[in-house]
Amino acid sequence: MLTLFTVELILGWPSLTTALAELRAPQPGWLTAAVAAELAAMGAYARMQRRLLRSAGLRVPLYRQLALTYAAHSLSVTLPGGPAFSTQFNYQQMRRFGATPAVASWCIALSGILSAAALAVVTAAGAVAAHGTPQWHTLAGLTVAAVLIALSVRQVTRRPEALEPATRAALARVNKLRHRPATYGLDRIRDFIDQLRAARLTPRHAAASAVFAVLNWLLDAVCLWMCFHAVSNDPIDTTQVLLAFSAGMAAGTITVIPGGLGIIDSALILGLVTGGVDTPTAIATVVLYRIISFGFIIGAGWITWLIIRRRHLKTP
Repeated sequence: MLTLFTVELILGWPSLTTALAELRAPQPGWLTAAVAAELAAMGAYARMQRRLLRSAGLRVPLYRQLALTYAAHSLSVTLPGGPAFSTQFNYQQMRRFGATPAVASWCIALSGILSAAALAVVTAAGAVAAHGTPQWHTLAGLTVAAVLIALSVRQVTRRPEALEPATRAALARVNKLRHRPATYGLDRIRDFIDQLRAARLTPRHAAASAVFAVLNWLLDAVCLWMCFHAVSNDPIDTTQVLLAFSAGMAAGTITVIPGGLGIIDSALILGLVTGGVDTPTAIATVVLYRIISFGFIIGAGWITWLIIRRRHLKTP
C-alpha cells in the first residue's frame, strides 16, 4: 500500500503543487460544513445498503454498516482493480452479518444498480434545472429501464423458482464444456435460488433505498458547492456545480486509474470553468473537495479496514 500511494503521489505531484499554490486559506465555517456533507453522503450510502439487508430480514447495527461502507469504498477507489476487491470484501462482511450467499450477492448487485440509476437521476435533474433540453427519448428510456429493473428484481425475489429453467439450460452448456454430467452442481444452484426468497424488497424499503442512493450523490455535490464557498466569496450558479459534479463522476466511471486521479479532477475543473468560475478558483475548489472526499474519507476508510481486519484475526 505504501508503494502504491508513493507512485500515485509522484505521478500526481506536478498537478498537485500547481493546484495547492492556488489554494487560499479556506473559510473554517464552510470547510466544516463541507466535511459534514461528505460524511453525510457516506452515511446515506451505508443506510441504503442497510435498508436492502433489512428487506431481507437482516438487521445490521448502523455503526457496522458504516464501517463496511468506509472500508469497501477505500478498497474500491485506491487499488488497481479496486471494485473487485471491494465486492469481495462487501460479500465477506455481509456473510459475517448473517446474510446468506444469495442475499449478500443480491444486496451488492442492487446497490450498484441503485447508485448508477441515482447518478443518472441527479444528472437529468441538473440538466432540467439549468434550463437544458435533455432528449425526451433518453429520459423515457432511463425511466422504462428503471421500472423494468425494479419489476424484475421484485419478481425474482417473489418467485425465484422461475429462474430454474434458464439456469438448468445454462448449467448444462457449461457442464458439457467441462465434460461433467448435465445436472452437476444443480443442487447448489437450487439452494442459492431458494435463498432469494428471503430478499423481499417491499415498496417501502425500495423507496427508502432509492432516496438514500440519490442523497448519496446530492450530498457529495453539496460538498463540492461548499468547497467553492470556502475558497471564494463570488456567487455561483448551483445548477452549474451540479452539472460539473455529474460530469466528473461520470468521467470517473470510465477510468481504470485508482480514484480517477487526474480524470475526475480535470472534468470537475473543466465543468466549473465552463460554468463561469475562473480557473484559479476552480482548481482551488476541486483540490479542497478532493482533499476531503479522497484524502480524508479514504484515510478514514483504510483505518476502518485495518480495525476490521485486526478484529477478525483475533476471532477464532
